[in-house]
Amino acid sequence: MPESTKLTAMAVDPKKKNASYAFTCAILASMASIILGYDIGVMSGASLYIKKDLKITDVQVEILMGILNIYSLVGSFAAGRTADWIGRRFTVVFAAAFFFAGALLMGFSGDYATLMVGRFVAGVGVGYAIMIAPVYTAEISPASSRGFLTSFPEVSINLGILLGYVSNYAFARLPLSLGWRVMLGVGAAPSVLLALMVLGMPESPRWLVMKGRLADAKAVLEKIADTPEEASERLADIKAAAGIPDDLDGDVVTVSKKRGGEEGQVWRELVVSPTPAMRRIVLAAVGLHFFQQASGVDSVVLSARACSRARAIFPLRARALGFAVAVACNRVTSGVISMTFLSLSSAITIGGSFFLYAAISSLAWVFFFTRLPETRGQTLEEIGKVFGMDDTAMEAEDSAAYRERLLATSP
Repeated sequence: MPESTKLTAMAVDPKKKNASYAFTCAILASMASIILGYDIGVMSGASLYIKKDLKITDVQVEILMGILNIYSLVGSFAAGRTADWIGRRFTVVFAAAFFFAGALLMGFSGDYATLMVGRFVAGVGVGYAIMIAPVYTAEISPASSRGFLTSFPEVSINLGILLGYVSNYAFARLPLSLGWRVMLGVGAAPSVLLALMVLGMPESPRWLVMKGRLADAKAVLEKIADTPEEASERLADIKAAAGIPDDLDGDVVTVSKKRGGEEGQVWRELVVSPTPAMRRIVLAAVGLHFFQQASGVDSVVLSARACSRARAIFPLRARALGFAVAVACNRVTSGVISMTFLSLSSAITIGGSFFLYAAISSLAWVFFFTRLPETRGQTLEEIGKVFGMDDTAMEAEDSAAYRERLLATSP
């Protein structure tokens, strides 16, 4: 092949083009994590000025700092339902709206009570962001680069924290009563930008299939898959996970509620009467998030941590709500750690506290080694089989029920 022909082929390599598209989508979704990190970082500096200006106690400052994790529980549970209802993409808008309102409330607060109200609203936004950004990124990423792309939300939190520190430095010279309000209020600006950027993001192909929108899902998969063959294979796998017969290729089809993610059925499958495979998945996801926070690693740095795997191991029908449960565990553990550290360090010294965290980290190593199988290079639909999830019988049952409905409604 002539050299010029090779260069032309490289210039239009569809694999590279699709990888760039998935990369862009992951970056846009990670904007929610940047705002989350900003809220964490800016409060660490602003709290010094808030204490002086509002004349509050150390205990009130600790509550102001740590309560965000508890407030975020509301958002994390609501995000699972919202993501299944209106889609992953527009759930990001919900996160942006809560961040925007929370930043303005905190920026214009005149007393501690109003500041706590703003903190609550922002906390709901944190719950939305910490759940939806990883789920969307995992579902939009091709198998070949999922590990890399799904690290973006965690890495973006660090960038947000850095921006929060920069804001602390930039506005520290303002008058005492104005400086901390500007630090907190500035966080409303990127929320507007995030809401606008959603217009350029495609919907998750897996959510589209759950809603029976096969043509839309196929169009998205063709943009993000490495090859057309991979796009077709992934669409077939997602259809199987959603209980849609493989030979049904209409643009829009009806999806069984049981397989499409009916909330009551999903909660029963996750908590009330899980199968052995689902029990292993829930244990792995909750354990990942628990140990990530209980080890105290966030006192050093927020990184692309092991719990990024938790978003990918749940089956399609239970992914949003299942990951919401894991995130709730993350937030509760984080809240307990942040609001007990001073008391713990006073009781057993700072050194003793970190020896305790080191012991927890050792337990975490044992848990990860024994409970987490390797999932590298596998599609989201294949990962369930690693945990022993066998949907064959359920898919056959749903396909038969689907055909019966078609026959019953046909003239």
